[in-house]
Amino acid sequence: MARKERPLEGGDGPLLEFATALRRLRHEAGSPPYRDLSARAHYSVATLSGAAAGRRLPSLDVTLSYVRACGGDPGEWERRWHAAAVELAVEGLAPPGSGAGPLCADAAGEAAQGLPYVGLAAFRAEDAGLFFGRERLVEDLSTALARHRVVALVGASGAGKSSLLHAGLLPRLRADAPTAAVGVLTPGPRPLDRARQALDGHEEPDCAERVLIVDQFEEVFTVCADAAERAAFVSLLVSAARRPGSGCRVVLGVRADFYAHCTRHPELVEVLREAQVVVGPMSAAELRRAVVEPARRAGLTVEGALQATLVAQAHGQVGALPLLSHALLETWRRRRGAALTLDGFHAAGGFEGALAQSAEALHASLTTRQQTLARQLFVHLIALGEGTEDTKRPVAREEFGQDPDSRAVLARAAALRLLTLDQGVVELTHEALIRAWPRLRGWIGDDRERLRRHRQLAEAARAWEGVRRDPGALLRGTRLALAREIAAPPAVGLSAAEREFLDASTAAEAAAGKRARRRTRRLRCLIATLAVLAAVAAVATGNAVRAEGEVTRQRNDAVAQNLAETASDLVATATAGGAGSGLAVQLALTAHRLSPTGRTRDSLLSALMTSLPAHDQEVVALAYRPDGRQLATASGDHTARLWQTRGTARPTPVATLAGHADDLRAVAYRPDGRLLATACADGTVRLWDVSEPTRPAVEAELPARGGDVRALAFSPDGRALVTAGAGGGVRLWDVSGSGGREPAESALITGHRDTVRAVAFSPDGRILATAGEDHTVRLTEVTDRTAPATLALITGHDTPVFSVAFSPDGHTLATASGGRTPVRLWDVTEPRRPAALATLTGHTDVVGSVAFGPDGRTLATASDDRTVRLWSVPPGGRPAALATLTGFATAVGSVAFSPDGATLAAGGYDSTLRLAGTDLGRAVAGACAHTGPRITRAQWSSYMPYLDYAPPCSGLERP
Repeated sequence: MARKERPLEGGDGPLLEFATALRRLRHEAGSPPYRDLSARAHYSVATLSGAAAGRRLPSLDVTLSYVRACGGDPGEWERRWHAAAVELAVEGLAPPGSGAGPLCADAAGEAAQGLPYVGLAAFRAEDAGLFFGRERLVEDLSTALARHRVVALVGASGAGKSSLLHAGLLPRLRADAPTAAVGVLTPGPRPLDRARQALDGHEEPDCAERVLIVDQFEEVFTVCADAAERAAFVSLLVSAARRPGSGCRVVLGVRADFYAHCTRHPELVEVLREAQVVVGPMSAAELRRAVVEPARRAGLTVEGALQATLVAQAHGQVGALPLLSHALLETWRRRRGAALTLDGFHAAGGFEGALAQSAEALHASLTTRQQTLARQLFVHLIALGEGTEDTKRPVAREEFGQDPDSRAVLARAAALRLLTLDQGVVELTHEALIRAWPRLRGWIGDDRERLRRHRQLAEAARAWEGVRRDPGALLRGTRLALAREIAAPPAVGLSAAEREFLDASTAAEAAAGKRARRRTRRLRCLIATLAVLAAVAAVATGNAVRAEGEVTRQRNDAVAQNLAETASDLVATATAGGAGSGLAVQLALTAHRLSPTGRTRDSLLSALMTSLPAHDQEVVALAYRPDGRQLATASGDHTARLWQTRGTARPTPVATLAGHADDLRAVAYRPDGRLLATACADGTVRLWDVSEPTRPAVEAELPARGGDVRALAFSPDGRALVTAGAGGGVRLWDVSGSGGREPAESALITGHRDTVRAVAFSPDGRILATAGEDHTVRLTEVTDRTAPATLALITGHDTPVFSVAFSPDGHTLATASGGRTPVRLWDVTEPRRPAALATLTGHTDVVGSVAFGPDGRTLATASDDRTVRLWSVPPGGRPAALATLTGFATAVGSVAFSPDGATLAAGGYDSTLRLAGTDLGRAVAGACAHTGPRITRAQWSSYMPYLDYAPPCSGLERP
């Protein structure tokens, strides 16, 4: 029986209302024990029970996991969470009994007191007195600059590069070389002009000593659209520093995800090879200095519990410094006397929630019209990433309205340090806002196509200026119509040059229309010159054909994108194998043929997945028999099932393995395929003889040793079985007896401090990898299965690790988690010294399962974000995204390749089993075999009214 919760105390308020609603949701779900919720939500019992305790607002991730575990609507609860966070921030409320004070009332009052923390903003030179923790890195950068003429400072977004340059290096240079000229620039849209201005008078060999700091160097790729100017800018910087006798030195602050862009320029390759300083995460001691010293300088203290919490949450997180600084600023605003407290930190929203809470407070304080303007403003300040993360984009102030509402939005956002207004330029104070504010991410997703069109318009306008406003460079036809949509109300952000270009294009099109009409009237009067008219008509026809081709291409791109999205929606809502899935395939196939892009291909591959209801509840685990002709699935309905498989064809149910008294957690075949192991939440593990699949029989049952068994795996030789779960214990069992009879425990492996969620043997059986909720992965030598020996402890994930998998050659280990490092690859060639290889990003929620294909060059990942992703992982090469499978109605909890690698199986929390082909080219080529009844004219007209009826697969009979 579930233990009763303590009654909520403290009257009413947003915190108690939120906690009461969470408890009501759990009650409506049948009051499941928190142990069961923990298993479903991937969070500990203490975290989930604390979410409904009413003492503080839980994080958004914890809230949504709690809601999903109780069967609630995540979208509705995300809105509730934001509403509660805003109410707390706007009213200055703190959790009951926290003692945290209200927010400071105004920016002027803060300025008068002197802020000890800078929030999202980068440290400036005048903030050097508050800049702590990076002393060693400043020394390294200064030493590198003394040895080399050009130095690259490389680090991830949020690692503190700008602060290091402005508040660390700049004061150091002025102190060490007071006579040297030190300049700072950011590239902007015209980097060459800025560089020439900065270097003016310093291109001669006998020039005085000068240091030029180029901050946010990545703007040369994100803001400057002219490749020739980009190359000239790079060449000018490097040559100015390396010219014989030059007194100039250059420092480049480069964001790490633009490293590959830099390697396209030979001059930068040499710089990166010889002189680069990498900005990594701060050590615990450095973090403690960054937290405590600014407060001490201001006569304040930082509560010990708060110090420990901040250091623990920021340690090892290379991009966490803006979030840390903002959380400290918001905690300072809620200080108690002269003390910064842990309760004040929680009242501000916590480490990751403080920034979102501040942004939501801004949004809630605006009128309806101001909220619309805020959306347009913030989205316009984003440069969309192409193979990289989205970045901030500096924009001239005059591109925004001068009306009172626009000025109010800018002023309030700047007062909260979300925006920076400097020298007529508006920009996000830091890109961390893009990652931390869910509302802004939603806006970007909704407006992404509009932003792309705006960028195309801006590039076209620059090209028009570059050819001295040649009329031939003006927009016409569909491109002009799409550009007009950007300028149509409500519009914001078109520069004067862009508006002038758009007006000139519109005027040119109107003039062309008038000329055409006049020519038509003239031609009617000149019938006697029929021969001339025929020639003119032929030329006009050729132009029309060419114009029509361009219009058709652009229209096809837009139509294909819409069709792909519609097909994905149909896949998610269609019944398994129903008519909706066949229609989705035809829409996706039409989209791919109209515009064969990666996006339309992914939509088609998703539509082609075979889907069927496999259990009464969620499919939590699955495994292929080594010969590939059978698949086992395990479910929360207390059963496992056997399926006969034939590639991606609909599998046939063979048998149901019943008898467990609780939810199943894991399933695994012995390498000979004759024995199947199933693990249960009640601690039992059963071994089934499945040599005759239609008559499976229990061969043995392992004695229960503790609680919930969450993972199991057979050794490659089939003689050992490993089980793991609650309590952190990992047990080795000898199952070498005939048919798996009389299994005996051979060893207990300890070390994990929390539940172990995944286990995997290396291909040679020598190494066992175990992963747990303590955020770690352990490698253990199990050659002697009676005396296992610890080899290495792998850290680097910031949330529990839910899955591990060895590559077939045993050299690479993949681990799956959540947070900022959802999937990581490790080189375990030397198992005592595992080395990080790469982090795979793209999933937007917890990754619960990871699996290598049998060739070792393909990796599959399954996530709570309702997608499965395929990755190329060539040995020694850089991983790359291959495809994203969508259409899953809920989180995807398990994934496995068939032994021949041709099929990928995925199990979802919607109780379905889905099979997808992994040969992308073959799947697309054979799509017509899966379309079902041909799309009708009525359906075609509903989805594609602007295209002539042309079903994608002509071999089908007409309905």
